[in-house]
Amino acid sequence: MTAPKISTFPKCWLERIVSREKDLFEWIEESATLGAEGCELYDRFLESHASDYLARVRKAVERTGQAVSLMCFSPDFTIPDPAQRAAQIEKQKTAIDLTAELGGKFCRTLSGQRRPELKHADGVNWVVACIEACLPHAEKRGVTLCMENHYKDGYWQYPEFAQLTEVFCEIVGKIRHPNFGVQFDPSNSVVAGEDPVKLLDRVKSRVVSMHASDRYLEAGATVEDLMKDLGKQGYSPLLKHGVTGQGMNDYDAIFQRLKEVRFAGWISIEDGMNGMDEMRASVEFLKRKRKEYFGV
Repeated sequence: MTAPKISTFPKCWLERIVSREKDLFEWIEESATLGAEGCELYDRFLESHASDYLARVRKAVERTGQAVSLMCFSPDFTIPDPAQRAAQIEKQKTAIDLTAELGGKFCRTLSGQRRPELKHADGVNWVVACIEACLPHAEKRGVTLCMENHYKDGYWQYPEFAQLTEVFCEIVGKIRHPNFGVQFDPSNSVVAGEDPVKLLDRVKSRVVSMHASDRYLEAGATVEDLMKDLGKQGYSPLLKHGVTGQGMNDYDAIFQRLKEVRFAGWISIEDGMNGMDEMRASVEFLKRKRKEYFGV
C-alpha cells in the first residue's frame, strides 16, 4: 500500500535561520536525528540562489538520508498594482526553480493578504490568474504547486485572503492543472474558527501535501481575541504550538480520509516551539498513525 512520508519544518528556528543566527546546514543535520524522511525548506532560509550553493544544500540533505519535501514560499497575489503582481509571479517561478534545483517536487503557493479594501471578485480573479501564469513553468520543471489553506505569513500585515474554506475552495475549484494541488493544514482551519475535517472532505482528492501541527489558543483566549490582532505584522502571540496529536485536531478523522484517497505525499511537522523533544514526539505520533492506517 502507498503511504505518506514524514518531514519536519523548523518553526522554532525560522527567524533565526532567516537572520543567519542559526546555520541552515546545522538544522539539516538536526532534522536527520528526528526520525523523519525529509525536511521542508523556506525560500528565505537560502543564503544564495547560485547553483554551487544550491548543490551544497541538496547534497547536505541527501547525505543525511532525507529529501526536500516542500519549498515553503509566500507569494502575495492580491496586490492591487498589476506590475507588482507580475513581480510576485516571477518570484513564485524562482521558488519553483529553487525547488527543482534542490531535488524537490512540491512548492507552496498562497493567495495573498486580505487587504481591507480588496473586493472579493478581484481577489479571486487575481489569484487564479497569477497561479495559472506560474503553472506552465512548474510543469516544465517537474514541480507541483500546492496552495495552502493558510493563516498568515509571519512577515505579512494582513491574514490570508483565502483563509476561510469558501474562498479557498472557490479558488481551488477554478484551477485545473496536473501540476496544481492542495497543501492541507488542519491547524489553520482551527484558528479560523472552522472545522478542518469538513475542509478536508471537500478537497481530499486534491491534497498532495500536508502540514501537521497542533496549534491552539493561549489559555483563556478565543478566536474573537485572535481576530482583534489582525492588521498587525507577524503572528499573534495568542497562537501556541504543541505536540502533534495533543491539541485541537482530530488526527484519526484526518488519517481516515487520507487513507480513503490513498494519500502518498508528504506530511510535514510544524513544531519544536517548546524544544526538539516535542518535534521528536510529533514524528513518533505520526509514525504510529501511519502504521495504524496505512500499515507501514
